[in-house]
Amino acid sequence: MRLVERSKRVIEAHLNNTSIRALSGSMVAYEGQVQFKSAGFGGGEGVLAGLRQRATGEGLSLMECAGNGVVYLAHQGQDVTVLELNNETLQVESEQLLALNGNLTTNVTFAGVRGNMSGQGLFTTTVTGSGQVALLSAGGPLIHLEVSPQYPLVVDPDAFVCAKGQLSQSFVTDVSWRTFVGQGSGEAFSLRWDGTGVVSIQPAER
Repeated sequence: MRLVERSKRVIEAHLNNTSIRALSGSMVAYEGQVQFKSAGFGGGEGVLAGLRQRATGEGLSLMECAGNGVVYLAHQGQDVTVLELNNETLQVESEQLLALNGNLTTNVTFAGVRGNMSGQGLFTTTVTGSGQVALLSAGGPLIHLEVSPQYPLVVDPDAFVCAKGQLSQSFVTDVSWRTFVGQGSGEAFSLRWDGTGVVSIQPAER
């Protein structure tokens, strides 16, 4: 049961009487004897997951791919990166999650209050355990940025994809830089990361 980067925009899921979970509708081709069924939402299990998704706006619709063969996965021509988790927790924007395997669980956690208006950044999807995660990025491959206690990192929430490590997240209101680039409408804020770890961003905004 492995996820392999076939190209910049397509991954292969190799199944040997095993299964993976993937973004619903992301299968573009498959070989062998593979069955597909709904795997619910990424915010947990069952009805609670559906209620949490509606309340927070953070969630994903997953399908289970099971059997023997190879499943090819892609989504809207975006770049794909496969990350390995070893008993770790990854915070990820739900819409950037393409597939996951192994002993991994997903949930939605509260990330803190930043103000009013949209729920962007208020809640985040977490992937916990050991296994592989395939992530999507628009505009090119993921860019991995190191965070250390001496060098906290501030990122645009529309470019943020995922974070891993001993990190804490907070919200920074900074109107000046958005106004400077002509995006002064709405509530301008940034995500600040402190601690030790890696934050991954995409080279395009949502």
